[in-house]
Amino acid sequence: MNDVPRNDLFLRACRREKTERTPVWIMRQAGRYLPDYRAVRAEYDFLTMVKTPELAAKVTVQPVDIIGVDAAILFSDIMVIPEAMGMHLEMVEKRGPVLRDPIRSSASADALRIPDPANELSYVLDGIRATQELLDRRVPLIGFSGSPWTLFAYMVEGSGSRDFRHAKSMVYGDPDLARRVLDKITQAVGDYMVAQAEAGADALQIFDSWGGALPPEQFAEFSLSYIERIVERLRSTGVPVIVFCRGASHSYGRIAESGCHVVGVDWTTGIDDARKAVGNKAAVQGNLDPTILFAGPEKVREGVADVLRRVGRGGGHVFNLGHGILPETPVENVHALIRAVADLSPQYHEG
Repeated sequence: MNDVPRNDLFLRACRREKTERTPVWIMRQAGRYLPDYRAVRAEYDFLTMVKTPELAAKVTVQPVDIIGVDAAILFSDIMVIPEAMGMHLEMVEKRGPVLRDPIRSSASADALRIPDPANELSYVLDGIRATQELLDRRVPLIGFSGSPWTLFAYMVEGSGSRDFRHAKSMVYGDPDLARRVLDKITQAVGDYMVAQAEAGADALQIFDSWGGALPPEQFAEFSLSYIERIVERLRSTGVPVIVFCRGASHSYGRIAESGCHVVGVDWTTGIDDARKAVGNKAAVQGNLDPTILFAGPEKVREGVADVLRRVGRGGGHVFNLGHGILPETPVENVHALIRAVADLSPQYHEG
């Protein structure tokens, strides 16, 4: 277990302990909306930044220094796992990740290897250590991974998709093959996330970005059941675990039953409804619509007030957006978000 950060609001909220105010961080907070990030990105390509611990640490800490968030999240990418499992990864500008030779057969599934995080993913672990040095225990550091289903969707499709036709066709047409691939990914993700905690991550988030592509029954079988296995493995680390399944509001209660500490809520659901579904099983995280940050400081403050009102009194809430911050977001509106949470949230907490 790491030493407690000087600002431990985020960790206390994850564990549903008392806090003086609601902590706030932002998904994709180390990104292109920040001029300081763009200055680094102008000199290096994305994967070089991910794979160079000093650069990853530098941009991870920028939002802590510039906008004053209550937690840092490691600058990395969910696609490091497919690459470490033996797939060829390219980051194509304006298209995103592309995986050559997607998994479409038993032979290609057999060729996937289970990486040793200390070897194939050592740069991520070194990035965690370098980031903790820069942070100097000011705030907690969050490590993360994509969920097995989300990684499977990319690995079978070969890139992002509107409908993930190939991935879903395998689920329906060859479920045994799908399970074999998911089993391998689950082992890889579990090993990787345990290693992140051991390297110094204070909390871990599982991003199921494409969970909403599956109907509820298939979500339960081909996404949530594998997340549950990972959450169970992470118990031994002692760090809080956040599960964010975009588009899966039908299953918030079941997600909370996975044993995770926090259920992430996207912007398409009222966080009051999500909190009712979660009950006293977990904290909730979210869920301001990212696009409200284009509407100006006054509208941002109104949005923050609405989210806080819906959550109501007591702990167990981590303020965040309902998905990642958009690259063109004005920085001054992000500052307004952080100020609004700091100004408005204490009234919902004891003392």
